[in-house]
Amino acid sequence: MARVIVYYAHPGHKHSHVNRDMMAAAQAIEGVTFVDLYAEYPRHNINIDKEQERLVNHDIMVFQFPLFWYSTPSLIKEWEDLVLEYGFAYGTGGDALAGKSMMLAITTAGPEEAYQPEGYQHYPLETFLTPLEQTARLCKMAYLPPYVLHAALRAPKEDRVSPHVEGYRRLLMALRDEDYDMAVAGQTKAVFHDSLPLRKGLVQ
Repeated sequence: MARVIVYYAHPGHKHSHVNRDMMAAAQAIEGVTFVDLYAEYPRHNINIDKEQERLVNHDIMVFQFPLFWYSTPSLIKEWEDLVLEYGFAYGTGGDALAGKSMMLAITTAGPEEAYQPEGYQHYPLETFLTPLEQTARLCKMAYLPPYVLHAALRAPKEDRVSPHVEGYRRLLMALRDEDYDMAVAGQTKAVFHDSLPLRKGLVQ
C-alpha cells in the first residue's frame, strides 16, 4: 500500500461549506495520515524537521484547501518556503522527495464556467495552480490532476456535498491501495467525484 498524507489548510474552517466534511472523511480512513496545519501551527511556527520527516515517510502528499485569491491559504506557502529546503527537496543533494507524488484537493467559490477565457476569471483553473505544479516538478515529484469542487458556496443547497465527499473518500482509498490509475489521470486536467481514474476504468 502507498503511504498517503493529507495536509489540510483552511483559515476559516468553522465557516467551511464543504471542507469540514472532506476533513472528517479523510480522518476516518485507516492508513491515511491527516494533518490540520492551522490547528498544528496556529502561529505559523512550523517544525521543519518534523515536516521533512513526514514527507520522507510518505509516498503521496495531498494538499486540501479552498482556493484563496487564486492561490493557497498563506500557511501552505509558509510551509513550502520553510520545509522544501535546498538540499532536501531540490538542488544539489535535494532528492528526498524524488519519485513521490503530489495532489491537490481544492474547492473554489466560483463556478466551473468562470475558469474559462470567456469567464470572469479569464483563465483556466490550471493556470492558477501552475506554481504548485512546478513546485512538484522541481522536487522531482509527479503532479497528479487536482480533485476539484467548483461553486462550493452553493454546494449544500444543491446537494453536491455528499457525493463530492464520498468521491474524496474513494479517491484517498484508491491512492492508498494503489488502485489510482496514474496513466488515465495524466490525460485529464482535473478530477471530479463522478470521474475518478481507478484501475478498473473511469467510475461513472
